[in-house]
Amino acid sequence: MNPNPPITEDDLHGYVDQALAPERRAEVEAYLASHPEVARRIAGYAGQREALRDAFGPIAEEPVPPQLSLARMIEARRSPARRLPWRPAVAAVLLLAIGGGGGWLSRGLTQPASAGIAALAQEGADTYAVYASDRTRAVELGAADREQLVRWVSNRLQRPIAVPDLASAGYRFMGGRLVATPHGPAGMFMYDDDRGTRIAMLVRPMEIEGDTPMSERSHGPVSGVTWAEQGLGYTLVGAKPADVLHPLADEMRRQISAGQDSVKL
Repeated sequence: MNPNPPITEDDLHGYVDQALAPERRAEVEAYLASHPEVARRIAGYAGQREALRDAFGPIAEEPVPPQLSLARMIEARRSPARRLPWRPAVAAVLLLAIGGGGGWLSRGLTQPASAGIAALAQEGADTYAVYASDRTRAVELGAADREQLVRWVSNRLQRPIAVPDLASAGYRFMGGRLVATPHGPAGMFMYDDDRGTRIAMLVRPMEIEGDTPMSERSHGPVSGVTWAEQGLGYTLVGAKPADVLHPLADEMRRQISAGQDSVKL
């Protein structure tokens, strides 16, 4: 038997929930110390867990309403005509009880539940957090190798990928790279302006929600605008408010759609 089994997602969430044995917790801490990008993601989970505790803690400490007694709930199920007055606070108490004090509830809200738009938005924020702050190797292939980069990403995603031009909006194309996500490879393309402000677009095939309108999302200091079209998902992320990024995302979508239409013709 391997005395030091690999660190899994369950271990990481057990660490956030403070549910690990001391020995395993020490192993996870050692793993996080040598994997700073994972450590940043887990620190975000821990912060959201504490926020949930602060928000729902007072509700969890309230006494359970009499109508939630086991006997009354059984009686209600036997009498379909009767309906108990469920309140949002009662639902929150039940969720916290099932979640073991909030840990598993936090996990459900922070861990992408599918391969859809919400997961893509989180992946974009995580990727941006890792690479945007890197002043030497933010991209693997630079703007001069644009054609090679597009071929590389298109081949790996098995879909033709377009790189929008944001020069008219004041953003230069820096280059990009392939990145790994829980749902397969994705292409990341980065831009910056004259002040060194960086934004990035992440694109990957979508297993579900392959045609989805734009939506604005926020992940701590990083905001994004996410959408999907013809089976490809896109998210534009940056350390700017989502309403500032939205016009840039509109221009990206316009250029991408125009390119797809020209391919059809």
